[in-house]
Amino acid sequence: MTREVWITGQGLLSPLGQDLEATWTGLHDPAAVKAAANTEFLPPFTVHSMSLPALDKFIPKRGDQRAMGPFMLAGCVAAAMAMEQAGLLGNEALLKQINLMVGVGGGERDEAVDEAILRALSGVSDGNVLAEQLQTELRPTLFLAQLPNLFAGNISIVLGVSGSSRTFMGEEAAGVDAVRVAFERIQGGQADLFLVGSAFNASRRDIALLYQSGGYLLEDPALPFWRRPRAGMALGSAGAFLVMESRESAEARGAKPLARLAGIVNDRCRREHGQATANAAREWQALAPKPGAALLSGATGVGPITREEHDFLSGLVASPAAPQVRPTAVALGHSVECAFLTNLVLATAALQHGELFPALTGDAVESAPSKPFDQVVITAWGHRRGEGMALVERI
Repeated sequence: MTREVWITGQGLLSPLGQDLEATWTGLHDPAAVKAAANTEFLPPFTVHSMSLPALDKFIPKRGDQRAMGPFMLAGCVAAAMAMEQAGLLGNEALLKQINLMVGVGGGERDEAVDEAILRALSGVSDGNVLAEQLQTELRPTLFLAQLPNLFAGNISIVLGVSGSSRTFMGEEAAGVDAVRVAFERIQGGQADLFLVGSAFNASRRDIALLYQSGGYLLEDPALPFWRRPRAGMALGSAGAFLVMESRESAEARGAKPLARLAGIVNDRCRREHGQATANAAREWQALAPKPGAALLSGATGVGPITREEHDFLSGLVASPAAPQVRPTAVALGHSVECAFLTNLVLATAALQHGELFPALTGDAVESAPSKPFDQVVITAWGHRRGEGMALVERI
């Protein structure tokens, strides 16, 4: 017999707000959505920037704050928010039981140090200069703190989480796998309590360089979201975490459930024509959502795969299932590893509020009539690879 998996805590930082409620409010405000799209940080590209809240509440030690960049800080704060809502923050007995799952990207560079080293090396042929700069300018603690595995390590240290820890890498699929493995371990009785999440800092010039080298970044924000060319992705910053636990664990400690994670599946393909659609069709069939369920799409904006997802969703909208679709990257930008976690948090919020935020694109795929729902589907079609889907439902 498989066990129920409950979501008992959630934390979110986004371009629309420094917590979940602010983000939810922003999704209802077209002016706020428009203002979140920053075209001045790195023209001609659009970046959905994010500001961090006051750190002292969740990361009281200034040394810990200095040892982390925005990427780490966003993750740590979102994790603390989720733990606080779930009644875990500072609970010494329960902290030992929390297992940590994160899906994140590579380390975070200190641009000021990079620039200082390059200036020092300009016109100098002496190799000792580089060694001296690395010894004096690059703090070992900062360098180590930015390694992907220590994203989880910092959360463990700052928040006192001392169960097992596992880090996934691999762009969008990493976020899906972090949730899936936690879900399957709870279902299978291998563990009871997980802190699962991710973060992404879009306001990094090196990150923009990486994605632009692949020809993925959007230059014209006026292009219709579902019909963009390959260069269709606007990056967005985020930090998102969930507390997932077995029903037995939550009931034993009197924790209030926010939603039930009913299922999660993922797959990958070579992205030949129709393969991603076939994966999504199998995933939809496996989860079997009810007619009229809400659907939060993790579409990236990158064509042609976003057009393929649009065609898949159009087929659903034209059927009796008729999900109510919202592509969140239109408002928040695409946060790569963190996109799936962000949408899971928003899906849980939608169930709590009993409604979706307004349509974001004006496309027919979002035109399904608004109606009450008790399930939300979350999709992930990675910009290069990976298709995933989850189903959360009201308890």
